[in-house]
Amino acid sequence: MLRFRNLIAVFGDQLDHQSAAFDGFDPARDLVWMAEVPAEAKQVPSHKMRIALFLSAMRHFAAELRAKSYNVEYRKLDAKDNCGDLAAELAAAVKKFLPERIVTVEPGEFRIEEMLKKAAVEMRIMLEIRPDRHFFCKRDEFAAWAKDRTQLRLEYFYREMRQRHNVLMAHSGPVGGQWNFDAENRGSFGKIGPPSTVASPRPFAPDQITQGVLQLVETHFAGHPGSLRHFDLPVTAAEAELALHDFIDHRLAQFGAFQDAMWTEQPFLFHSRISSALNLKLLHPRKMVLAAEKAYQAGKAPLAAVEGFIRQVLGWREYVRGVYWMNMPQYLEMNALQANEPLPDFYWNGQTEMNCMRETISQTLEYGYAHHIQRLMVTGLFALLFGVDPVAVHKWYLAMYYDAVEWVELPNTLGMSQFADGGMMASKPYAATGKYVARMSNYCAGCRYKPEEATGAAACPFTTLYWDFLLRHEKLLAKNQRMSLQVKNLARLSAEKRKEIREGARKIREAG
Repeated sequence: MLRFRNLIAVFGDQLDHQSAAFDGFDPARDLVWMAEVPAEAKQVPSHKMRIALFLSAMRHFAAELRAKSYNVEYRKLDAKDNCGDLAAELAAAVKKFLPERIVTVEPGEFRIEEMLKKAAVEMRIMLEIRPDRHFFCKRDEFAAWAKDRTQLRLEYFYREMRQRHNVLMAHSGPVGGQWNFDAENRGSFGKIGPPSTVASPRPFAPDQITQGVLQLVETHFAGHPGSLRHFDLPVTAAEAELALHDFIDHRLAQFGAFQDAMWTEQPFLFHSRISSALNLKLLHPRKMVLAAEKAYQAGKAPLAAVEGFIRQVLGWREYVRGVYWMNMPQYLEMNALQANEPLPDFYWNGQTEMNCMRETISQTLEYGYAHHIQRLMVTGLFALLFGVDPVAVHKWYLAMYYDAVEWVELPNTLGMSQFADGGMMASKPYAATGKYVARMSNYCAGCRYKPEEATGAAACPFTTLYWDFLLRHEKLLAKNQRMSLQVKNLARLSAEKRKEIREGARKIREAG
């Protein structure tokens, strides 16, 4: 039997034909190994859309490798569901093919990287983990940037990335004379609703491979949350590129102005819907940044929209990854606000009288998708104010969104949304009353609660819990300059009002 030189381990979020794992690949001596492992879908109770996306994209990628005459050992989930966990499957492959070493690129999850290191030691085989060229900034580069800083802030990192990669730069300064146009990107639709120019994202009809995966998921993961009715996601690099240009051509121009807006029965609005392709490595971030920059140069999109989009890709995404790898595994244990409430049951079924939560969670169950403000300022905000254990919130987000990979999801959830890291990701907690939701959406128009009310029968749970949040954390928040004005507002609450707020918050938590 032929003994392979390298066993190239490719995981579901590493579907990149230009991956460093393939550097020096010899089709005659190297073997690509991929495996569908049920335990990975059950690590958290993954949404059916998330499972189907990963499996379909993996199967398409394996087929493309075989078309290039690569040796591929692909372990499919079979009808008996008798696969072991990832470590067991890898060990079985090593035993079968006797490679000299295992080669992979940096995984997207600390747990997987630790598993690989442990497995290699136990099997007494060499392990080579290569840098992931999919990113603008290497892990060690970010660590070096962060090393001597007392506080990490995205804005400073983002500016350096713009300069280093010459993105939206004019001579030595930023195009347009300023680095950040966020102030122009906070528009709402008012009472009129979204413009008629909203173009739905380009759909990709499931081919034979995807149809087989959809049937498999319905059979094997029937008890998992979510629906597959709307599965039309890009699952190959070619489809991902088409999805990118569809966004650039039809939605980028208005993305900036309305990126924070929400509206009933409008799940996508002007958003790109390509984060999943990006996180699975079907689409390179450099292509996204270049396409957006060219759209601005050609006069197809305003600078505020293009800069806002590029900041998410070149700035925020790279920054989040750096924070994750610099702080794991202890990051997962952070709980600066000592939040310990269980996640309310309605997060899994959407059955709540709060219209904004019902709309967002129902959309999530139906599509496996919610845009960043729905995640941060609806489901995330409620969990923050309610005082949910941040690990429980993290597991829900990792399970429910098809674009979720831990390196990007965990800091966004635990750090930015829940402030559990005490300010590493965000300079202040994103705490607000129901009036924020009313301003940015039409959700409150169909709700029995009044966003301006903190107490009484019509009190909005967001508003009640907001004031309770300030009361519970008054001493801690008073030390935060960006929260000082909000904390000072507590002074206008009478003792009786404080008591009513606390009692109202207690009842909300008891109802779960």
